[in-house]
Amino acid sequence: MADPTATWLTQEAYDRLKGELDELAGPGRKDIAARIEAAREEGDLKENGGYHAAKDEQGKMEARIRDLEELLKHAVVGEAPEASGVVEVGTVITADIFGDEERFLLGNRELADGSDLDVYSAESPLGVAILGRKVGDKVSYEAPNGKEIAVKILNVETYAG
Repeated sequence: MADPTATWLTQEAYDRLKGELDELAGPGRKDIAARIEAAREEGDLKENGGYHAAKDEQGKMEARIRDLEELLKHAVVGEAPEASGVVEVGTVITADIFGDEERFLLGNRELADGSDLDVYSAESPLGVAILGRKVGDKVSYEAPNGKEIAVKILNVETYAG
């Protein structure tokens, strides 16, 4: 993926997210607008809990719509890269991180929805440190708290979805 703003997604993940966007942007918007209108008709908006709850929900829904639109606009849809022993976006990594063995997906959290895998972004400090590294490589990165974290790449697998 040459475009740094691109997010790799499987076709299944793309379709699932597109379906969510279509639902939120269509029927979801109509439903929340109807709920706001019904609550508004109850009178005094200052102390109307139903109105304020619906407005809060509308704000969260609109934020999710914006996130999905941006994600899908920059998505690169395809198969997971075949593992070749090199850390790439879309591969599952097993690494010794500060003495603990961890297994995680390097990519977008939306990709692993419904999976028990932890997900780290390629832009995270860990992702930046390991991207392009090979099995057996040892690196370190600085955690947000300033602590230096040692990492050893133990395995790189093809993401199976």
